[in-house]
Amino acid sequence: MPTLKINGTATEVNASDDTPLLWVIRELAGLTGTKFGCGKGLCGACTVHINGKAQRTCITPLSAAVGTEITTIEGLDKDGQHPVQKAWLAEQVPQCGYCQSGQIMQAASFLSENKNPSNDDIVDAMTGNLCRCMSYNRIKKAVRRAADEMKA
Repeated sequence: MPTLKINGTATEVNASDDTPLLWVIRELAGLTGTKFGCGKGLCGACTVHINGKAQRTCITPLSAAVGTEITTIEGLDKDGQHPVQKAWLAEQVPQCGYCQSGQIMQAASFLSENKNPSNDDIVDAMTGNLCRCMSYNRIKKAVRRAADEMKA
């Protein structure tokens, strides 16, 4: 059985190598914060960090994740105190909330690489994550707030 390191914990999974990582995380590891959206890597609801980079788990096979460090929304900060998580609350981003874990994981990965983003940088980085509630202005404000906090 393959072993994955998810949120710092080794987890043995009984699944075939071509199983999408999304289902391994949700069904076998029991971490349901990562959401199914489109199943084609287009919406971003299933975004997690693999070795610190935002990745779409619906199109990532289990075999590609063995030997990596996987961080889900549950592992970003166990107390919800990551600057992006705090900014999301401060800017009241969520409406239905369905896409938010993927949005937060995308933003956290982006800000780990770009400490001083322009508004255009933020829009470009977040464009691939879709929000059915259209809370894009609040998402942009939250990413800006998190970037400012991370600089301080």
